[in-house]
Amino acid sequence: MSLKAGGDENLLDFFINFLVVERSLSKNTLDAYARDLNSFRSHLKGSKTLDKADTQDILSFLRAQSESGMDTRTIARRMSALRTFFKALAREGIVSKNPLERLESLRQWRNLPKTLTREQAEALVESPEGNTPKGLRDKAMLELLYGAGLRVSEVCQLRLSRIDLNAGFVRTMGKGSKERVVPIGRRAKEAVETYLAEGRNFFSKGSRTNDFLFLNRFGKAVSRQSAWKLVKEGCRRAGIPEDASPHTLRHSFATHLLEGGADLRSLQMMLGHSDLSTTQIYTHVSRDHLKNMVKKHHPRGG
Repeated sequence: MSLKAGGDENLLDFFINFLVVERSLSKNTLDAYARDLNSFRSHLKGSKTLDKADTQDILSFLRAQSESGMDTRTIARRMSALRTFFKALAREGIVSKNPLERLESLRQWRNLPKTLTREQAEALVESPEGNTPKGLRDKAMLELLYGAGLRVSEVCQLRLSRIDLNAGFVRTMGKGSKERVVPIGRRAKEAVETYLAEGRNFFSKGSRTNDFLFLNRFGKAVSRQSAWKLVKEGCRRAGIPEDASPHTLRHSFATHLLEGGADLRSLQMMLGHSDLSTTQIYTHVSRDHLKNMVKKHHPRGG
């Protein structure tokens, strides 16, 4: 089955014929795959033909599908359609490299990060009410989730003995029991200091036996479930969509650092990723931001 690249219609016709002849798929599956490819084609908005699409285009498409609330199974089928499509093009020599080859091993499409805008993140962090012990604790927890990019388990298990507020660092145990040192910003530092001075004793009841930083009303370490509830309540108060989670703040931390000019290696160290490729899932988000900046601010960008 030969093909000469000649535009999207030719490529789509080739693909459907390929599915009929070599895969013997049902009409319903053929129709679904055709819709999937046309959806991706619409996402490209005529900026390039299907055979010119690259990995970032596919990541951007899958992330847009996820953020639209699309069912995970539908996204998985669209990934399957794209994978089969580009494999067929690579076999015919229409593309020199399959842009999904890397994603197939990393399965990055399952982990495309949902992020908040800077304004949303600020509103969420500022959402705890009043100067009550609970308000001070919740504010400090949110500041560390967003200001240091800590995982929710790392925040809940953070110990007093691992905090150096004078130096502006915390030591945390990440996945695989790997320790890393993470810098915390001025506002996170101030929030933790205020909580320690005015809020933690309320929860510890004066006991010095518990070394955990964040305590619940029983004097025990705050649970992951409580942290999730804190974020959900904060979203409601701040008027932010309530599908945000503690991990959304970690994603936002990473994305906003990249947008501000942080390099990928430094971000990898702060997030505690053992493989740089894991950190690279944030680069497409940053690139979208940069493109928007050029469009908005450059005299030839509009």
